[in-house]
Amino acid sequence: MFNNLKTTIKELAKSAVVIAEKTLGSNKGKEKKKMAIEYISSRIPVPELFKPFISALFSSFIDDAVEFAVEYMEAI
Repeated sequence: MFNNLKTTIKELAKSAVVIAEKTLGSNKGKEKKKMAIEYISSRIPVPELFKPFISALFSSFIDDAVEFAVEYMEAI
């Protein structure tokens, strides 16, 4: 179950980074990261009741996924 969730988070991170970049533009790194994390946390495919718990449990992984997505997008 958690492997599928991790894969989903990685995919959400890519979308979140693109959306944050288009919405906020450049020179707003902290704001873009916060926006990306909120985007991912709100779209994790679990019941609403569990989203805060899952977001907290995977907070480090979500943070890493956002950083990886940023590096991936910069490489393209």
